[in-house]
Amino acid sequence: MVEAIQLNGAETVLEDEAIEELAGDLEGELIRPTDDGYHEARKVWNGMIDRHPALIVRPTNTDDVVRAVRFARQHDLLTAVRGGGHNVAGHGTHDGALVIDLSLMREVSVDAGFRTVQAQGGATLGDVDAASQTRGLAVPLGVVSETGVAGLTLVGGLGWLRNRYGLTIDNLLEAEVVTADGQVVLANKDSNADLLWGLQGGGGNFGIVTRFTYQAYPVGPDVFFMMVFYSAENDREVLRAFRDFVAQAPDEVTLLADLGMFHEGTEVPEELKGTAFTALAGLYAGRAGDGERVMAPLREIAEPLMDMSGPMKYVEVQRLFDADYPDGSRYYWKSTNLMELTDEGIDRLLEHTRQQPSQRSTVDLWPLGGAVKRIPKDATAFFGREAAFVLNPEANWADPADDEVNIRWVRDLIGSMQEFSDGGRYLNFQGFQEEGDAMMEAAFGASYGRLAELKRKYDPDNFFRLNQNVKPD
Repeated sequence: MVEAIQLNGAETVLEDEAIEELAGDLEGELIRPTDDGYHEARKVWNGMIDRHPALIVRPTNTDDVVRAVRFARQHDLLTAVRGGGHNVAGHGTHDGALVIDLSLMREVSVDAGFRTVQAQGGATLGDVDAASQTRGLAVPLGVVSETGVAGLTLVGGLGWLRNRYGLTIDNLLEAEVVTADGQVVLANKDSNADLLWGLQGGGGNFGIVTRFTYQAYPVGPDVFFMMVFYSAENDREVLRAFRDFVAQAPDEVTLLADLGMFHEGTEVPEELKGTAFTALAGLYAGRAGDGERVMAPLREIAEPLMDMSGPMKYVEVQRLFDADYPDGSRYYWKSTNLMELTDEGIDRLLEHTRQQPSQRSTVDLWPLGGAVKRIPKDATAFFGREAAFVLNPEANWADPADDEVNIRWVRDLIGSMQEFSDGGRYLNFQGFQEEGDAMMEAAFGASYGRLAELKRKYDPDNFFRLNQNVKPD
């Protein structure tokens, strides 16, 4: 027998006979709390999340996902869906829940003729990049290769190709979805188009996506990537130059500003460790020589501490930040949409940023432009195309004793910048969603009502609730 939690919060007991029947029906794995691999299987990336699900199902195909959903519905079980396991809030697991872990479903196929890529719901960015680059193609994805494509895609997808080709959701052509009643449906522009719209930014509210089909583009294998570090003494000058540059940059340029510190684990000269910096990073989605010329002004703002810019393999760019986010560290990230970055806003930002309690923490500024802006704001469920920047403070630390001070630093910084924001945010950087429904309404803006109606259509009982949740209208 296994103790579990139902949707209404009540405790229940799953009898051995029912569990064995489910195990026998699956082509994949069923992991119980008494199994040897349970404690390893229940771990997720954020070390702050330590939960004990009742059962973990690891499907190998869509039919397995259907069986797991129908079993959960039959027993009214609280259910979590895990893709890459990189959700900061830990939505992919829950105490007493049935976890549907897609990590065995990582197949990727490429159609070079149509420039499309299909990826199963458990694939990572690295899986997609590796397969697509063998054909000279890339899908606009995120910036850390170990991230799961599902979580990244369903709330937007900020990456190095966004200004040239849009967000990940803007390139989602079709999704195979297991709905809350255990049915399999296809969502594309011709069939269940309303569901496709909801999946393009509305999170995991409407079902489990078992296969994504993306548009891909000729990129690489070599690109020009800029990475230049300036001393914190030049903070204001660098951020003002960065702001002014992105306002007129061509679509081929996608940038990120990163304020942080060279911590002890950083592979830099010893004399730089403990030094605060502002880093400017950017990819040029075009000829490498053109990229070096276009982005040259950003490398000449002041005397840099380091300049690592140059031609690089696209797959290496996609892995460049992986080492900064090891499994098991403690993470608390939030975000807010900045409508503009004034001189006053820069001063306010720097005042709070340089109080970071952990050397491993950073504050990131993601400019939105080019293709992101040209797509009508109601074409997808994503809210935030009108923002100039996504501001994202990331608290990253190791010692549980430091939880409170790091979380407070992030919240204080976000609070201090609200007068420059429209109240929206990027939902992959959502903290622990402690603000509840009010945060979700602000995050989706004008799309919220339509999403609530869609939720009622596809999941009227709010079966899929362990996510960036929109309640049924």
